[in-house]
Amino acid sequence: VPIVYAVIAVMSVQSAAYAVTQAARESARAFTQADTVAEARAAARIATRLALDDQGVPVKGNELVVECEGTCLAPGSTIRVSVSTRVRLPFLPDSLADSTVGAVPVSAVHVAVIDDFRDAP
Repeated sequence: VPIVYAVIAVMSVQSAAYAVTQAARESARAFTQADTVAEARAAARIATRLALDDQGVPVKGNELVVECEGTCLAPGSTIRVSVSTRVRLPFLPDSLADSTVGAVPVSAVHVAVIDDFRDAP
């Protein structure tokens, strides 16, 4: 039984790790392709939600952080996208789920550069 539990827990964490990695990459891609900063942030939030939903990771709304080095969407500027979440370990009571014992933090970062040939917003 402990081995089965460990396998299920590791699979849950691995699935979430894949989800946040995909979410960070796709969010950065969506951000860099938008026409305005407001559209870029909205597109990044949608991309994050889709990637996390695809792997069954619950979306709370605070997973995504986008930081711009220089002016956002200016040619040559850098975008740093971080996505993080906490994976609840299976079969634990709710009282332990919010503690450090009952959940594993998972995060990913993706850095994207705005194309030099892009029109400035």
